[in-house]
Amino acid sequence: MHPLFLTQQRSSFSANTICLLFLNIYSDFELKGASSHSGRRTFITKFANTGINVRLLAAFAGHQHISTTQRHIDVNDAQLAKAVEAYIVNSSAVISTSLSLD
Repeated sequence: MHPLFLTQQRSSFSANTICLLFLNIYSDFELKGASSHSGRRTFITKFANTGINVRLLAAFAGHQHISTTQRHIDVNDAQLAKAVEAYIVNSSAVISTSLSLD
């Protein structure tokens, strides 16, 4: 896998350098409480919400284990409500179909 960002010497940045870069960016935009990890977590969560398979997401994030990726995915009340709504709609369709078959 190739690095996303390259130094002037065409090599990859160290993890510490990337963290400092993001801290400077967040500071410049006055984003309080933001860190390189929170940005990564947000990106992984938003990508996961598109429906991408967790194994692909783990590979993209550079995680060896999908459990690591799963810990990075945040779940909120709106997502839970949407999942329940989808379940109810799908359950209603199944009940309706089975009733019309009887």
